[in-house]
Amino acid sequence: MTRLFGTDGVRGLANRTVTAGLALQLAEAGARVLAGPAPEGRERPFAVVGRDTRVSGEMLAAAVAAGVSAAGVDVLLVDELPTPGVAHVVKQTGASFGVVLSASHNPMPDNGIKFFAAGGRKLDDELEDRIQALMGQEWDRPTGAAIGRITRFPSAVDEYTEALVTEVERHRDDSPLAGLTVVVDCAHGAASVVGPAALRQAGAQVIVTAADPNGYNINDGVGSTHIENLVDEVKAHNADLGVAFDGDADRCLAVDSLGRPINGDQIMGILALGLKERGLLAQDTLVVTTMSNLGLHLAMEKAGIRTVQTGVGDRYVLEEMLRGGYNLGGEQSGHVLMLDHGTTGDGVQTALHLMARMAQTKRTLADLAAEIPQLPQVLINVSGVDKTQVAHPVVAAEVARVEAELAGGGRVLLRASGTESLIRVMVEAGTEESARSHAESLAAVVEAELAL
Repeated sequence: MTRLFGTDGVRGLANRTVTAGLALQLAEAGARVLAGPAPEGRERPFAVVGRDTRVSGEMLAAAVAAGVSAAGVDVLLVDELPTPGVAHVVKQTGASFGVVLSASHNPMPDNGIKFFAAGGRKLDDELEDRIQALMGQEWDRPTGAAIGRITRFPSAVDEYTEALVTEVERHRDDSPLAGLTVVVDCAHGAASVVGPAALRQAGAQVIVTAADPNGYNINDGVGSTHIENLVDEVKAHNADLGVAFDGDADRCLAVDSLGRPINGDQIMGILALGLKERGLLAQDTLVVTTMSNLGLHLAMEKAGIRTVQTGVGDRYVLEEMLRGGYNLGGEQSGHVLMLDHGTTGDGVQTALHLMARMAQTKRTLADLAAEIPQLPQVLINVSGVDKTQVAHPVVAAEVARVEAELAGGGRVLLRASGTESLIRVMVEAGTEESARSHAESLAAVVEAELAL
């Protein structure tokens, strides 16, 4: 049986791959696997269901709620809330599990279904496989009063916002962002309310862009995958920085006051140095993925911080953090996990703590990021190829040739995307020209040898 779950839930074209029928079956099977006993004061166990701002989310959330309630589990609908906000509600309310309808940074026509277990943690492979195995099976469904009830939880946005601000204030001071001006790109997504509100409540002067979701404009030329407009806005307003979220706000990228992009590696490095300085970086270790720039590894080594590397995907970063007892990790794409503050990657939380570090040190973002220099890196996505053949002998030989030419002054990574039908070719080198030349030669070989 083909595995349904990718690196971040089930994702695809809404109403073609990700249909209401699929959502209902997944939700019912998920409830059978994840539902615990009814908590004290409740007749049934309950789950939290939220979504981003895609128009298809309305349809899919209704199907998920139907599937969960059909399995005898009550549903709290939180509607449009960032993915980490749903995880927060799951943990705070004691829900058995949560479900988020979102395709993250993907275009609007796509959507996805993600699960959180009790406590707001992402599922491991074994739990996902158990859910898939139950899909479509006949079983003794509850009837009558045993069927779950569906209710709304309208205060979720306010409660989540307050929790974010309270957490950053607890570790800093009242108004920890006072004196900073930030442009916030909300990607017309799930953080359109929470993001600006949290940053304002923490004391920053906030200029908002891309915060008018209409169901169709999520990630449309805006957000963390399209920061060009953010660069222009930061310059136009003479802001101290800009931050950009993706559609479900589980990631954050930044722009300094001169409009220069600050990626997830640099954000993680800034936070790691700050935590180590305060004696709060668990085991003086940062957990990263294979995509993290060699420059981050070198900067951390210089600062006496160990880096532990995982496969690509924030769930794998989380698994390693829990296994090793680490409290900071993430991805170059902007997923940053701070387990002292939350259970999953949280873009708004990341922005709050990054800006708190600026305010605390009275240093610019450019100055802080300069401590995490980045080797030139070129990433080429090769589509229309068989991504299961990434280790093809001809491709492997070309990788070996490029690595020999780089002679330790860079690195090469080829990997199949976990969420899209393509192979990612990444090369780091001493110069942009060298990195691009090698990446293009590798991409050409991948395209020629693995074409469908």
